[in-house]
Amino acid sequence: MISQSLEEYLKNMYVLKKQNGRVRVTDIAEKMNCTKASVNKAVRNLKNHELLHYETYGTIELTEAGENLAKKILEAYDIVFLFLKEVLNLEEEAARQEAEKMKSNMTDDTINQLAKYVHHVLDLSDLNCDYDVNKEKCRSCKRRTNVKL
Repeated sequence: MISQSLEEYLKNMYVLKKQNGRVRVTDIAEKMNCTKASVNKAVRNLKNHELLHYETYGTIELTEAGENLAKKILEAYDIVFLFLKEVLNLEEEAARQEAEKMKSNMTDDTINQLAKYVHHVLDLSDLNCDYDVNKEKCRSCKRRTNVKL
């Protein structure tokens, strides 16, 4: 289990990798509006958790475990965001801010139940399954990704 702060770094590293094809300390500092020193501290901590590979002044590579955790973090955020925006009708920016705060305090079981609820309320009946945020097959389910959320 990593802190909310480290989750945010990991999530941003994953997004930067998808956008730019590579991740550097400078990229993270710019994206997160923080110092390179704080990024380096986070990188060391994530490396100690075996979530990434990094050599000083090199590029950052997420391990398989790091990439899976980043996907899980993004999925959990998306589920909470959808609930707040589409079910509770919060304005988009308010839903974004609240989702970020809420998802880090929810258990995986709660996220899974919320996902099932959101799928039901949005009438995604073909997703009536045993959704589990911990399983890659659920996070990348074709039935889920083919539906425009």
